[in-house]
Formats: sequence, C-alpha cells, structure tokens
Amino acid sequence: MKLISWNVNGIRACLKKGFQEFFKQIDADIFCIQETKMQIIEGKETEEVKEILKLPIFKDYYCYWNSAEKKGYSGTAIFTKTKPMTVKYGIGIEEHDKEGRVITLEFENFFMVDIYTPNSKRELERLEYRQIWEDEIRKYLCKLNKKKPVIMCGDLNVAHKEIDLKNPKTNHFHAGFTDEERNKMTELLDSGFIDSFRYLYPEKENCYSWWSYMGKAREKNVGWRIDYFIVSDEIKEKIKEAEIYSNIFGSDHCPVGLEIEI
Repeated sequence: MKLISWNVNGIRACLKKGFQEFFKQIDADIFCIQETKMQIIEGKETEEVKEILKLPIFKDYYCYWNSAEKKGYSGTAIFTKTKPMTVKYGIGIEEHDKEGRVITLEFENFFMVDIYTPNSKRELERLEYRQIWEDEIRKYLCKLNKKKPVIMCGDLNVAHKEIDLKNPKTNHFHAGFTDEERNKMTELLDSGFIDSFRYLYPEKENCYSWWSYMGKAREKNVGWRIDYFIVSDEIKEKIKEAEIYSNIFGSDHCPVGLEIEI
C-alpha cells in the first residue's frame, strides 16, 4: 500500500504548480493533504470544491474534506481508493475542531489519521495552546491504537531532533524547534508509535520536507523535516519504504510517502 502526505499550502494554487502531475504519477492508495485553504459549508461541498473533484485525477477516489470555520485557513483532505468503514472529522473536542485539522478514516485493519498541527507562531503566541493540543491528540491516537493499528500523517510543525533541520542551534527557541514541542513529539512516540522515516533511516542527514521562501532556502537545502508518517509500533516491521519527495515542487513543503503492507 502506497500512502502520501503533502501540505499543499493552498490546493487551488498547488493544482497549478504540478499537483495534478504528481498525484497521477504517484498513483497512491491514500493521498492526504493539509492546509487546503478550502471551505466546506455545513458539511456540504462548495461549488469550488465540486469543480476540483471533477478533475480526472480524482475519478477513482473517495474524497473527504475538513475545513476551518475561518475562510481560506487551514483545512485537511483525504483521497482514498478504498471506501472507509467510518469517517470522523476532528477529535470530538470543540475547542480543537474549529480549524479543520484532523480527519480519521477507519479501514478493516487500521485507522488512517490526517493531521495538520497548529503552528506555535513567530512569538510563540500559540505555544501554550499547542501543548494542550498535543496532549489531546496523543490521547486520541492512543485510544484508537487500542482498537487497531494507527497510521497518522501530516504536517506536525516540529523538527524532532537536531538532525531534522539544517540549523538547530540558531533555531532552538523558534516555533517548531522549542524544547516543549520536541518533548511532546517524544511523548507521542513513547506512547506506542514510531517515526517511520527515522525507523528506516536513523542517521540520514539533510532530509527535509519544508523550506522557507526566503533566502533561496530550498535551493540551498536549508530546510526542516516537519512532515511525518507516524505508525503504531506493532506494525513497524510492515514498513517497506519511507520517502521524502524533495524534487517535487508546488508548495513550500514537499510530499512525503510511506509504503507498508497492511
């Protein structure tokens, strides 16, 4: 099974920058995206979303969208070739479900969870909220994990270890690399999950999934690895490959992938 995750930084813009070509070429079984910046109104697809779904690349997929109350902000979506048994939007806590950041699909052998973690922001103004979010997400994933294995993916807005960003020393207290955020990632992994990429490539350097638009960062590969596939520890041996498609453009993030037999 081939799975893809990509923060597209606006699906409308990304569709014009190579998204369709990559989507068709990769032919994923499940394709998760974050930061769609699209809006679903009262559970109904808008005309704009309907037009997007008419594109030929989506004809073999079931599509599920979650959007923020705030227009043009956040949002997640999952495209899957196999119809899920159940679909859940959010985690069931109103405080955390207003920004369209979580979709969970239940399949026979696993849960697929697409997550777009809130950014702590430049002055760390959302760091306190972020800690609460992390605790609730961990509880949610652990609850799912008691029922069946979990595959979670998305832009988690944290570089876990120093190896996961180009300049760890100068970014130590910046959003995405604070001790608080990194510790929450460690807590999650210690709760029965693994980072699929580091499981296969524990010491592989210069592997990033996000680059600033400033200072030719992508050209120089001055990046951060903040996009992940996190899986239940019990299915780690089923992982066949974990990839970062750094040659794919269209967003300030690149897609990441997981091949797993499940």
